[in-house]
Amino acid sequence: MIRFFRFIYYKLYSLKIININRHKKDKIVNGWMLLWLLFVLLMPFIMAIGLYLKSEPLLENHSLLDLLFSTEWKPSEEKFGLLPFIISSIWVTLLALIIAGPICLLSAIHLTQYAPKTLLTFMRPIIDILAGIPSIIYGVWGVVGVVPFIANYIAPIFGKQISGYSIMAGAIVLAIMIIPFILNIMIEVFRSIPDELTEASLSLGASRWETIKLVILRKAFPGLISAITLGLARAFGETIAVLMVVGNVSQIPSGTLQPGYPLPALIANNYGEMLSIPKYDSALMFSALVLFVIVLIFNLISRTAIIRFEKNI
Repeated sequence: MIRFFRFIYYKLYSLKIININRHKKDKIVNGWMLLWLLFVLLMPFIMAIGLYLKSEPLLENHSLLDLLFSTEWKPSEEKFGLLPFIISSIWVTLLALIIAGPICLLSAIHLTQYAPKTLLTFMRPIIDILAGIPSIIYGVWGVVGVVPFIANYIAPIFGKQISGYSIMAGAIVLAIMIIPFILNIMIEVFRSIPDELTEASLSLGASRWETIKLVILRKAFPGLISAITLGLARAFGETIAVLMVVGNVSQIPSGTLQPGYPLPALIANNYGEMLSIPKYDSALMFSALVLFVIVLIFNLISRTAIIRFEKNI
């Protein structure tokens, strides 16, 4: 019986029937993968079109400039100025990156260039655990620890008495949240640099720090920008943790110790009330569209900077 099936197999193979079937299978698999690739590529456009269609009722009766640059948010009077929320989002995100960026960069340099490999092996699971902690836990930690710390210790330094719920509190919590995310990417960027570059620099008489500063950082710069950009996009859309500590006051913050109201917090806080007020649904969908566009602009700018830097290397 085995010989019979073996004979049939070789006969079909000699007639190229099996090869034809394999070719057809390859075409099917290739087409299937191409279909899902197109789906992934179309996802941003589908999301943008969907948000725009949901925002269209609001845009028919309100100018784009009025929605983006007005400071009045009074849904009951059909006033949907988003400027305070946009400014608050930018404040919190940029301040979080200012805090997290140097920490991640210096930590990644130490773990990959100075520390023994056993330390990096020990730290990787810890970083992954920090990245996997739910955002609500960070929010609770911010309410219990960060907010009182700012109210009792930071604000008195500047002669202010505040509750602690502020842009600064949101930025600190957000920075702690994105540190493991950015740090993981930066570690992989540094580990991908060939050891030959380091060895060549050291053999020419450069010190370890000179090698890192002039060779490794220059080679890793595009990857570092990508890591920071991904962290920025992650930070800009964070909702629950920031919502719990930022204060949620609809005003343009004049400083980091003032309360704010980021766009994601606006959407999360008010989405359940949208059915009771006309055009509230469209206003919140338009807020999500603005959030989407801002993140897209940040990514395009960073991508352009990476391409130009790579051309100049």
